[in-house]
Amino acid sequence: MYSKERNIKASKGSVQIKSSNNRLQLVFSFGGKRHYLSTGYPDTAQYRKLAKMKASEIEKDILYERFDDTLEKYKPKSALSTVTPVTPISTPKANLAEIWDKYVEWKRPQCAPSTMKNQYRAYSAYLERLPTHDLDRANEIRDCVLQSIPINSAKRFIVALNSCCQWAVKSGLILENPFYGMASEIKLPKSEKAEDDINPFSLAERDNIIQAFRCDRYYKFYAPLIEFLFNTGARPSEAIALQWKHVTSDLKFINFEQAVTVSEKGLAVKQGLKTQEKRRFPCNSKVQAILSSINPDNAKPDDLLFPSPEGKYIDFHNFRNRAWKTVLAGLDITYRKPYQTRHTFITLALENGLDAKDVARLVGNSPEVIYRHYAGNKRELFVPEF
Repeated sequence: MYSKERNIKASKGSVQIKSSNNRLQLVFSFGGKRHYLSTGYPDTAQYRKLAKMKASEIEKDILYERFDDTLEKYKPKSALSTVTPVTPISTPKANLAEIWDKYVEWKRPQCAPSTMKNQYRAYSAYLERLPTHDLDRANEIRDCVLQSIPINSAKRFIVALNSCCQWAVKSGLILENPFYGMASEIKLPKSEKAEDDINPFSLAERDNIIQAFRCDRYYKFYAPLIEFLFNTGARPSEAIALQWKHVTSDLKFINFEQAVTVSEKGLAVKQGLKTQEKRRFPCNSKVQAILSSINPDNAKPDDLLFPSPEGKYIDFHNFRNRAWKTVLAGLDITYRKPYQTRHTFITLALENGLDAKDVARLVGNSPEVIYRHYAGNKRELFVPEF
Protein backbone atom coordinates (compact mmCIF):
# COMPACT_ATOMS: atom_id res chain seq x y z
CA MET A 1 0.00 0.00 0.00
CA TYR A 2 1.00 3.63 -0.41
CA SER A 3 1.20 3.99 3.37
CA LYS A 4 4.59 2.35 3.20
CA GLU A 5 5.96 5.51 1.56
CA ARG A 6 8.56 7.01 3.82
CA ASN A 7 7.36 9.99 5.87
CA ILE A 8 9.63 12.93 5.15
CA LYS A 9 10.74 15.04 8.08
CA ALA A 10 9.60 18.63 7.73
CA SER A 11 12.11 21.43 7.83
CA LYS A 12 11.46 24.49 9.98
CA GLY A 13 8.36 26.38 8.84
CA SER A 14 7.11 23.59 6.63
CA VAL A 15 4.23 21.14 6.88
CA GLN A 16 4.85 17.44 7.22
CA ILE A 17 2.56 14.76 5.83
CA LYS A 18 2.16 11.70 8.02
CA SER A 19 0.07 8.57 7.85
CA SER A 20 -1.89 7.57 10.95
CA ASN A 21 -4.21 4.59 10.85
CA ASN A 22 -4.09 4.79 7.06
CA ARG A 23 -5.31 8.40 7.16
CA LEU A 24 -3.21 11.38 6.12
CA GLN A 25 -2.36 14.08 8.66
CA LEU A 26 -0.74 17.49 8.26
CA VAL A 27 1.71 18.19 11.06
CA PHE A 28 3.22 21.65 11.61
CA SER A 29 4.14 24.22 14.23
CA PHE A 30 2.70 27.70 14.54
CA GLY A 31 2.52 30.13 17.43
CA GLY A 32 4.62 27.88 19.64
CA LYS A 33 2.19 24.98 19.32
CA ARG A 34 2.41 21.69 17.47
CA HIS A 35 -0.69 21.01 15.36
CA TYR A 36 -2.00 17.78 13.93
CA LEU A 37 -4.62 18.42 11.25
CA SER A 38 -6.51 15.41 9.96
CA THR A 39 -7.33 15.63 6.26
CA GLY A 40 -9.72 12.70 6.32
CA TYR A 41 -7.99 11.40 3.20
CA PRO A 42 -6.97 7.74 2.92
CA ASP A 43 -3.27 7.12 2.37
CA THR A 44 -3.18 6.59 -1.40
CA ALA A 45 -1.14 8.10 -4.18
CA GLN A 46 -4.05 10.22 -5.39
CA TYR A 47 -4.89 11.65 -1.98
CA ARG A 48 -1.22 12.24 -1.17
CA LYS A 49 -1.24 14.77 -4.01
CA LEU A 50 -4.23 16.55 -2.47
CA ALA A 51 -2.54 16.53 0.93
CA LYS A 52 0.59 18.06 -0.58
CA MET A 53 -1.51 20.84 -2.11
CA LYS A 54 -3.12 21.55 1.26
CA ALA A 55 0.30 21.51 2.94
CA SER A 56 1.62 23.98 0.37
CA GLU A 57 -1.34 26.27 1.04
CA ILE A 58 -0.64 26.31 4.78
CA GLU A 59 3.08 26.98 4.22
CA LYS A 60 2.30 29.96 1.95
CA ASP A 61 -0.17 31.41 4.44
CA ILE A 62 2.39 31.14 7.22
CA LEU A 63 5.03 32.75 5.00
CA TYR A 64 2.79 35.68 3.94
CA GLU A 65 1.40 36.14 7.46
CA ARG A 66 -2.18 35.32 6.50
CA PHE A 67 -2.40 32.08 8.43
CA ASP A 68 -5.89 31.22 9.73
CA ASP A 69 -5.21 30.22 13.32
CA THR A 70 -8.76 28.83 13.62
CA LEU A 71 -7.72 26.30 10.97
CA GLU A 72 -11.20 26.31 9.46
CA LYS A 73 -9.74 27.41 6.14
CA TYR A 74 -7.64 24.27 5.87
CA LYS A 75 -10.19 21.67 6.90
CA PRO A 76 -11.54 19.65 3.98
CA LYS A 77 -15.32 19.97 3.69
CA SER A 78 -15.60 16.21 3.63
CA ALA A 79 -13.78 15.78 6.90
CA LEU A 80 -15.08 16.71 10.31
CA SER A 81 -11.61 16.83 11.72
CA THR A 82 -10.30 18.19 14.94
CA VAL A 83 -7.13 19.95 15.72
CA THR A 84 -5.43 19.22 18.99
CA PRO A 85 -2.38 21.10 20.19
CA VAL A 86 0.00 18.41 21.31
CA THR A 87 2.98 18.79 23.57
CA PRO A 88 5.85 16.95 21.92
CA ILE A 89 6.82 13.74 23.69
CA SER A 90 10.54 13.51 24.22
CA THR A 91 12.03 10.34 22.77
CA PRO A 92 14.35 8.50 25.16
CA LYS A 93 17.96 8.83 24.04
CA ALA A 94 19.73 5.67 22.99
CA ASN A 95 22.49 4.69 25.36
CA LEU A 96 25.79 3.03 24.58
CA ALA A 97 24.79 -0.41 25.91
CA GLU A 98 21.70 -0.57 23.67
CA ILE A 99 23.64 0.53 20.61
CA TRP A 100 26.46 -1.90 21.34
CA ASP A 101 24.08 -4.89 21.53
CA LYS A 102 22.63 -3.98 18.12
CA TYR A 103 26.09 -3.42 16.68
CA VAL A 104 27.38 -6.81 17.87
CA GLU A 105 24.41 -8.57 16.29
CA TRP A 106 25.08 -6.68 13.04
CA LYS A 107 28.75 -7.73 13.15
CA ARG A 108 28.11 -11.36 14.09
CA PRO A 109 27.55 -12.75 10.54
CA GLN A 110 30.64 -10.88 9.33
CA CYS A 111 33.11 -12.20 11.93
CA ALA A 112 34.73 -15.53 12.64
CA PRO A 113 33.27 -17.27 15.70
CA SER A 114 36.63 -16.95 17.44
CA THR A 115 36.58 -13.19 16.94
CA MET A 116 33.12 -12.93 18.45
CA LYS A 117 34.16 -15.01 21.44
CA ASN A 118 37.62 -13.63 22.12
CA GLN A 119 37.19 -10.02 21.08
CA TYR A 120 33.60 -8.86 21.22
CA ARG A 121 32.79 -10.85 24.35
CA ALA A 122 35.70 -9.11 26.09
CA TYR A 123 34.51 -5.71 24.89
CA SER A 124 30.99 -6.47 26.14
CA ALA A 125 32.46 -7.31 29.54
CA TYR A 126 34.33 -3.99 29.58
CA LEU A 127 31.09 -2.23 28.70
CA GLU A 128 29.18 -3.80 31.57
CA ARG A 129 31.71 -2.48 34.07
CA LEU A 130 31.43 1.13 32.93
CA PRO A 131 29.86 3.51 35.48
CA THR A 132 27.71 5.10 32.77
CA HIS A 133 26.42 4.36 29.28
CA ASP A 134 25.37 7.96 28.62
CA LEU A 135 26.77 9.04 25.25
CA ASP A 136 26.92 12.64 26.49
CA ARG A 137 29.57 11.45 28.97
CA ALA A 138 31.91 9.87 26.43
CA ASN A 139 34.93 11.59 27.95
CA GLU A 140 34.14 10.06 31.33
CA ILE A 141 33.81 6.66 29.67
CA ARG A 142 37.22 7.09 28.04
CA ASP A 143 38.87 8.10 31.31
CA CYS A 144 37.32 5.15 33.13
CA VAL A 145 38.51 2.74 30.42
CA LEU A 146 42.05 4.11 30.57
CA GLN A 147 42.15 3.71 34.34
CA SER A 148 40.66 0.22 34.53
CA ILE A 149 42.26 -1.85 31.72
CA PRO A 150 45.74 -2.02 30.13
CA ILE A 151 46.53 0.80 27.75
CA ASN A 152 46.74 -1.36 24.61
CA SER A 153 43.40 -3.01 25.36
CA ALA A 154 41.91 0.37 26.28
CA LYS A 155 42.82 1.89 22.94
CA ARG A 156 41.43 -1.09 21.01
CA PHE A 157 38.21 -0.84 23.03
CA ILE A 158 37.83 2.86 22.25
CA VAL A 159 38.40 2.05 18.57
CA ALA A 160 35.59 -0.51 18.82
CA LEU A 161 33.26 2.04 20.47
CA ASN A 162 34.05 4.51 17.70
CA SER A 163 33.17 1.91 15.05
CA CYS A 164 29.98 1.07 16.93
CA CYS A 165 28.81 4.68 17.14
CA GLN A 166 29.82 5.39 13.55
CA TRP A 167 27.58 2.50 12.52
CA ALA A 168 24.81 3.87 14.76
CA VAL A 169 25.00 7.27 13.05
CA LYS A 170 24.68 5.67 9.61
CA SER A 171 21.81 3.55 10.92
CA GLY A 172 19.94 6.60 12.20
CA LEU A 173 20.14 5.56 15.85
CA ILE A 174 22.11 8.62 16.99
CA LEU A 175 22.94 11.98 15.43
CA GLU A 176 26.66 12.13 16.13
CA ASN A 177 29.55 9.92 17.18
CA PRO A 178 31.03 11.12 20.50
CA PHE A 179 34.02 8.76 20.19
CA TYR A 180 35.14 10.02 16.78
CA GLY A 181 38.90 10.68 16.76
CA MET A 182 39.23 9.78 20.44
CA ALA A 183 41.45 6.73 19.97
CA SER A 184 44.05 8.70 17.99
CA GLU A 185 44.57 10.89 21.05
CA ILE A 186 45.57 7.89 23.17
CA LYS A 187 49.34 7.58 22.94
CA LEU A 188 50.78 4.16 23.67
CA PRO A 189 54.00 4.09 25.70
CA LYS A 190 57.16 3.05 23.96
CA SER A 191 57.51 -0.67 24.47
CA GLU A 192 59.18 -3.66 22.97
CA LYS A 193 58.56 -4.01 19.28
CA ALA A 194 56.57 -6.88 17.86
CA GLU A 195 59.69 -8.64 16.63
CA ASP A 196 61.01 -8.79 20.19
CA ASP A 197 58.24 -11.30 20.87
CA ILE A 198 60.05 -13.66 18.54
CA ASN A 199 62.18 -15.73 20.90
CA PRO A 200 62.97 -19.01 19.14
CA PHE A 201 64.39 -22.09 20.76
CA SER A 202 67.92 -23.11 19.91
CA LEU A 203 68.54 -26.30 17.99
CA ALA A 204 69.56 -28.07 21.22
CA GLU A 205 66.50 -26.77 23.06
CA ARG A 206 64.27 -27.95 20.23
CA ASP A 207 65.69 -31.45 20.35
CA ASN A 208 65.48 -31.60 24.14
CA ILE A 209 61.80 -30.59 24.09
CA ILE A 210 60.95 -33.22 21.48
CA GLN A 211 62.82 -35.90 23.43
CA ALA A 212 61.14 -34.83 26.70
CA PHE A 213 57.71 -35.30 25.16
CA ARG A 214 58.68 -38.72 23.79
CA CYS A 215 59.74 -39.86 27.26
CA ASP A 216 56.98 -38.25 29.30
CA ARG A 217 54.73 -40.79 30.96
CA TYR A 218 51.55 -38.77 30.54
CA TYR A 219 52.12 -36.58 27.48
CA LYS A 220 54.16 -38.70 25.04
CA PHE A 221 50.97 -38.96 23.01
CA TYR A 222 51.67 -35.41 21.78
CA ALA A 223 55.31 -36.00 20.77
CA PRO A 224 54.57 -36.38 17.01
CA LEU A 225 52.63 -33.10 17.01
CA ILE A 226 55.46 -31.23 18.74
CA GLU A 227 58.04 -32.66 16.33
CA PHE A 228 55.78 -31.78 13.39
CA LEU A 229 55.40 -28.16 14.56
CA PHE A 230 59.15 -27.74 14.97
CA ASN A 231 59.86 -29.22 11.53
CA THR A 232 57.18 -27.47 9.47
CA GLY A 233 56.71 -24.05 11.10
CA ALA A 234 52.96 -24.61 10.83
CA ARG A 235 50.68 -22.60 13.04
CA PRO A 236 49.26 -24.85 15.77
CA SER A 237 45.72 -24.08 14.59
CA GLU A 238 46.64 -25.34 11.10
CA ALA A 239 48.38 -28.50 12.30
CA ILE A 240 45.56 -29.74 14.52
CA ALA A 241 43.08 -29.20 11.67
CA LEU A 242 44.97 -31.46 9.24
CA GLN A 243 43.19 -34.53 7.90
CA TRP A 244 44.70 -37.36 5.89
CA LYS A 245 43.01 -36.08 2.74
CA HIS A 246 45.38 -33.10 2.98
CA VAL A 247 48.45 -35.36 2.68
CA THR A 248 49.45 -36.91 -0.65
CA SER A 249 49.57 -40.69 -0.71
CA ASP A 250 53.36 -40.70 -1.10
CA LEU A 251 53.68 -38.40 1.95
CA LYS A 252 55.65 -35.88 -0.11
CA PHE A 253 53.28 -32.93 0.18
CA ILE A 254 50.87 -31.45 2.72
CA ASN A 255 48.07 -29.11 1.65
CA PHE A 256 47.22 -26.68 4.44
CA GLU A 257 43.65 -25.50 3.76
CA GLN A 258 41.89 -25.00 7.10
CA ALA A 259 42.39 -24.13 10.75
CA VAL A 260 40.75 -24.87 14.09
CA THR A 261 39.23 -21.84 15.78
CA VAL A 262 37.55 -21.26 19.12
CA SER A 263 33.88 -20.34 18.79
CA GLU A 264 31.13 -19.65 21.29
CA LYS A 265 30.07 -23.28 20.87
CA GLY A 266 33.58 -24.68 21.28
CA LEU A 267 36.20 -25.74 18.75
CA ALA A 268 35.31 -25.39 15.08
CA VAL A 269 37.07 -25.59 11.72
CA LYS A 270 37.13 -22.72 9.26
CA GLN A 271 38.23 -23.01 5.66
CA GLY A 272 41.22 -20.95 4.63
CA LEU A 273 44.28 -19.87 6.57
CA LYS A 274 45.27 -16.71 8.39
CA THR A 275 46.92 -14.95 5.45
CA GLN A 276 46.00 -17.11 2.45
CA GLU A 277 43.47 -19.56 1.10
CA LYS A 278 45.85 -22.52 1.18
CA ARG A 279 49.50 -23.49 0.76
CA ARG A 280 51.37 -26.59 -0.37
CA PHE A 281 54.21 -27.76 1.87
CA PRO A 282 56.95 -30.11 0.54
CA CYS A 283 57.89 -32.71 3.13
CA ASN A 284 61.54 -33.55 3.71
CA SER A 285 62.60 -36.96 4.97
CA LYS A 286 62.17 -35.96 8.62
CA VAL A 287 58.56 -34.80 8.13
CA GLN A 288 57.80 -37.88 6.04
CA ALA A 289 59.07 -40.05 8.89
CA ILE A 290 56.76 -38.26 11.33
CA LEU A 291 53.79 -38.81 9.01
CA SER A 292 54.69 -42.44 8.45
CA SER A 293 54.89 -43.07 12.21
CA ILE A 294 51.33 -41.83 12.82
CA ASN A 295 49.71 -43.09 9.61
CA PRO A 296 47.34 -45.94 10.48
CA ASP A 297 46.76 -48.64 7.89
CA ASN A 298 43.03 -47.96 7.83
CA ALA A 299 43.15 -44.15 7.86
CA LYS A 300 40.11 -42.48 6.30
CA PRO A 301 40.36 -39.20 4.37
CA ASP A 302 38.55 -37.23 7.08
CA ASP A 303 40.56 -38.68 9.98
CA LEU A 304 42.72 -36.19 11.85
CA LEU A 305 46.51 -36.44 11.74
CA PHE A 306 46.79 -35.19 15.30
CA PRO A 307 43.57 -35.98 17.19
CA SER A 308 43.12 -35.57 20.91
CA PRO A 309 43.17 -38.75 23.04
CA GLU A 310 39.39 -38.76 22.61
CA GLY A 311 39.69 -38.59 18.82
CA LYS A 312 38.55 -34.96 18.56
CA TYR A 313 40.27 -31.67 17.79
CA ILE A 314 43.01 -30.86 20.29
CA ASP A 315 42.09 -28.00 22.60
CA PHE A 316 45.41 -26.21 22.21
CA HIS A 317 44.75 -23.80 25.06
CA ASN A 318 44.23 -26.74 27.38
CA PHE A 319 47.27 -28.52 25.88
CA ARG A 320 49.48 -25.50 26.52
CA ASN A 321 48.40 -25.11 30.14
CA ARG A 322 48.82 -28.79 30.97
CA ALA A 323 51.14 -30.75 28.71
CA TRP A 324 53.39 -28.00 27.34
CA LYS A 325 53.98 -26.19 30.64
CA THR A 326 54.46 -29.45 32.53
CA VAL A 327 57.04 -30.87 30.13
CA LEU A 328 59.00 -27.63 29.82
CA ALA A 329 59.02 -27.22 33.59
CA GLY A 330 61.24 -30.28 33.81
CA LEU A 331 63.82 -28.82 31.43
CA ASP A 332 66.38 -26.11 32.07
CA ILE A 333 64.82 -23.96 29.35
CA THR A 334 63.31 -20.49 29.60
CA TYR A 335 59.54 -20.88 29.17
CA ARG A 336 58.08 -19.79 25.85
CA LYS A 337 54.71 -20.40 24.27
CA PRO A 338 54.20 -23.27 21.78
CA TYR A 339 53.91 -20.71 18.96
CA GLN A 340 57.68 -20.30 19.27
CA THR A 341 57.97 -23.62 17.43
CA ARG A 342 57.00 -21.66 14.32
CA HIS A 343 59.53 -18.92 15.03
CA THR A 344 62.16 -21.60 15.63
CA PHE A 345 61.55 -23.24 12.24
CA ILE A 346 61.71 -19.90 10.41
CA THR A 347 64.87 -18.81 12.21
CA LEU A 348 66.68 -22.11 11.67
CA ALA A 349 65.67 -22.17 7.99
CA LEU A 350 67.18 -18.72 7.47
CA GLU A 351 70.34 -19.59 9.41
CA ASN A 352 70.79 -22.62 7.18
CA GLY A 353 70.77 -20.54 4.01
CA LEU A 354 67.16 -20.78 2.81
CA ASP A 355 66.10 -17.59 1.03
CA ALA A 356 63.59 -15.42 2.91
CA LYS A 357 61.15 -15.52 -0.03
CA ASP A 358 61.17 -19.32 0.04
CA VAL A 359 60.68 -19.41 3.80
CA ALA A 360 57.72 -17.07 3.39
CA ARG A 361 56.12 -19.51 0.93
CA LEU A 362 56.67 -22.45 3.27
CA VAL A 363 55.07 -20.86 6.34
CA GLY A 364 52.42 -18.63 4.76
CA ASN A 365 53.88 -15.21 5.50
CA SER A 366 54.85 -12.41 3.17
CA PRO A 367 58.55 -11.93 2.34
CA GLU A 368 58.28 -8.47 3.93
CA VAL A 369 57.34 -10.03 7.29
CA ILE A 370 60.22 -12.49 7.08
CA TYR A 371 62.72 -9.76 6.21
CA ARG A 372 61.40 -7.37 8.86
CA HIS A 373 61.00 -9.72 11.81
CA TYR A 374 63.49 -12.51 11.14
CA ALA A 375 66.07 -12.04 8.42
CA GLY A 376 67.10 -8.54 9.41
CA ASN A 377 67.64 -9.48 13.03
CA LYS A 378 69.60 -12.67 12.38
CA ARG A 379 72.20 -11.21 10.02
CA GLU A 380 75.56 -10.58 11.59
CA LEU A 381 76.83 -7.13 10.59
CA PHE A 382 80.39 -6.69 9.46
CA VAL A 383 82.50 -4.07 7.72
CA PRO A 384 84.08 -5.39 4.51
CA GLU A 385 87.67 -4.68 3.58
CA PHE A 386 87.75 -1.80 1.11
